[in-house]
This record gives sequence, C-alpha cells and structure tokens, in this order.
Amino acid sequence: MALLEDRPLSNFLFDTDEHETVSSLEQSTVEDSVHGIYRQYCGKQGDEKADADQRCREKTKLEDVKLLRDQHVSYLLSGLSIELSSSFESLDASRPWLCYWTLHALCLLGVDVDAELGSQIVQFLARCQSPAGGFGGGPGQFPHVAPTYAAVMALCCIGTEEALQVIDTPKLEEFLRSVVDPSTGEVHVEVGGEADVRGAYCAMAVSRLLNLDVDKAYRPVSHWLLRCQTYEGGFAGCPGMEAHGGYTFCAFAALILLGQEKLADIDSLQRWATRRQMQFEGGFQGRTNKLVDGCYSFWVGGVFPLLHMTMDSGDAPREKFSDLLCSRSALQAYVLVCCQARRGGLVDKPGKRRDFYHSCYTLSGISVLQYFPWDERGDIKSRVFGYETNLLRPTHPLFNIRVDKVTVAMSFFGKKLAEV
Repeated sequence: MALLEDRPLSNFLFDTDEHETVSSLEQSTVEDSVHGIYRQYCGKQGDEKADADQRCREKTKLEDVKLLRDQHVSYLLSGLSIELSSSFESLDASRPWLCYWTLHALCLLGVDVDAELGSQIVQFLARCQSPAGGFGGGPGQFPHVAPTYAAVMALCCIGTEEALQVIDTPKLEEFLRSVVDPSTGEVHVEVGGEADVRGAYCAMAVSRLLNLDVDKAYRPVSHWLLRCQTYEGGFAGCPGMEAHGGYTFCAFAALILLGQEKLADIDSLQRWATRRQMQFEGGFQGRTNKLVDGCYSFWVGGVFPLLHMTMDSGDAPREKFSDLLCSRSALQAYVLVCCQARRGGLVDKPGKRRDFYHSCYTLSGISVLQYFPWDERGDIKSRVFGYETNLLRPTHPLFNIRVDKVTVAMSFFGKKLAEV
C-alpha cells in the first residue's frame, strides 16, 4: 500500500495509459479522495504535492490512528434499541441480518448486549422461525437459507441458554435437507428458489456450528462448488459467471466445511485473492477492475486465513507466513483512516454513508487479519495498526462470529445431540 512504502504516494496512482474509461475515471476519483485523507496524516511542510508526498514518508502521525470504539458502539446500539427510520423498509426481509450485523460488530468491539435487550432480540428472532424449520427475513415470512444463517449467528452472538434453546434443530435439519438438489449439488436459498454459493455456505456453516446431520444430503454440493471456480481463480455465484469476493469466500469456506477444499485449484485462487488488494488504497476490491470497498476487508481478507489453513503442511511455523499473501497493515490503515465515520459506524469508501453492513464486515476484516495466521500469540504491535487499543476480539475465520461464541455454541449443541 502506498502510504506504507518508501516512495511518493503519486507513484502508486492508477495509470490509464492515456485511454480513459468510465472505470478508470471512477478509480481516479476514489484515489483522489483517499489521497486527500492520507495527506492529512502527513507533515505540512510546503504547499506542493511533491512536498506532501515526501513528508508522507515520515509516518509518525500514522501512529495516532485510533479506532473510534465508543462512537461505533453507540451507533451500533442505536440500531438495536431505537425504532429504525422508513429508509430501512427495503430491508424488511433482512431483519435477522440487521440483528447479526450489529450484534457481531459489537462482539468484536468487546461489547455484549445487556440481558434485557438480549432477551428482546431473542424473542423477536423466535418469531422469525418458521414452523417448517429455518428462519425467514421477518415474522411470518417463508424460511430462507440466508436469514437462517443470520438468525442463528445472531443468537450465538447473544449466547445465552434462552437464545440457543430457540433454535429448533430437528426442523432446521429438515429444512436444510429440503433445499439441496441431489442431482446437481445446488443449494437453493429457499424451496423452489434460486441457487448460488451463498446458500451452500450459509447451510454448511449453520450445520457445522449446530452439529446437524446433513452430511449425506450435502455430499454432491462440493462438486457443484468446484464448477463455480473460474479461469481467474476466484469463485462465481454459479457456474459460468464472474469471480467475486463474497462468492469466493462463501464457496471456499463451504468446501472447507465439507472437507473438500484441496480439490479446488489453490494456486489459482491464491493468485486471484492477492491481486484484489489495491496498491494505492490498501483495501480490497471485490472483482477485477472494480473499486475498493470496505466490506471486502472480510469477504476477500477472510480468504487468506482459509488459504493458510489449507496450505499449511506443518513443515514451517505459521508465523513465517504472517504477511506472505496480503498486507494486514495496509488493510487496517485503509479502514481506520478512510472508512470511519466520526459519529460512529463505518463506510464502504470515503464519501459514502455509514451503515450496519459495512460496519460489520470492515471490523470483521480487521479482526480476522489481526489474528492472521490463525492464533492469538505474538506481539500485539506486529498485528495492530495504530494504537494497541485498536486490537479487536478474534472472529472465527469460517463462521464469522467471535471465537468464544463458537466454543459456547458447539458445546451446547454437542451436549444436546448427546442427550438425544
């Protein structure tokens, strides 16, 4: 990333080769806005851009970059404890997602909601559960694999016995089996609905976390997922489409959950993932020739721990691979410098509005790479950009909820299975 290199910032700007396109103009606009923000963290000697660029080599002010923890907590709690505005009507079928995004982001900041609020959320999510199994996007809505994932993860973020008892695992198991096409391996997001790799990931993540017995039904899924890997190396939503950051994480994580990850073209996937980190901004893009976006901090950044889990043969300690595939410092710099709203919440890129989705996945990306390679050992200063207080709680690289919440959930549902 330009800000962390010993060369002028301007050396890293996008080169159009004198052939401007809509995409190149948009890229230049983003770089200009990011450049302006980065220069605020540089010295103020002289008025010329070259002087400012040279002063950017003196990185003392970068040590002052701080996670606006209290502001983020206040913003996230507002999404759980007050009535949302009419602008959220378009998310009426995504209400469990609003619960998950806010609860998980709070967990990463080290905040668990109080017992009263937690119980209210549990009661709401219970109303989203379908008698046929699974969860819908709101009370009375048809069950769907995506809000099922969101509801289950939100309940696990709360982690109380009341929360975990809500999940009707026998009915959920029936629902997840019903959305698999045994002849193709496709996982439909709902009965009769469309199929893409997000459905496969959501179903497998829920199944593994809750100890559900769906292995036989999901055996053909890995073959379909492998057909979704493209010539670029990333994964598309379905066979024949374009590789994309979110789909790549979902497909590769699903393969790991199925125990079939080594059937993928790992070298090709590694090349694709490493090329998604932007050399000027430091954040990730989701597709080739697209703009940086804070949410890919997790959707692409989260692929690297999975790659290391797959490639680690045990011949060398994982610490040696800490920054081999991507720069976690560059990613954290982009998020902390460019994506924090001063009143709390995080954004896609400078100039965009804050929202709960980007707040969740920017923080998730920072967390998963702060603990990359996957352990909690090592010097904090080597893992954290800026103040040491910028260290977040660790998120699990497969489920994307806090590691201790995964432990509690697996223990609870493991004991429940043993009692049957």
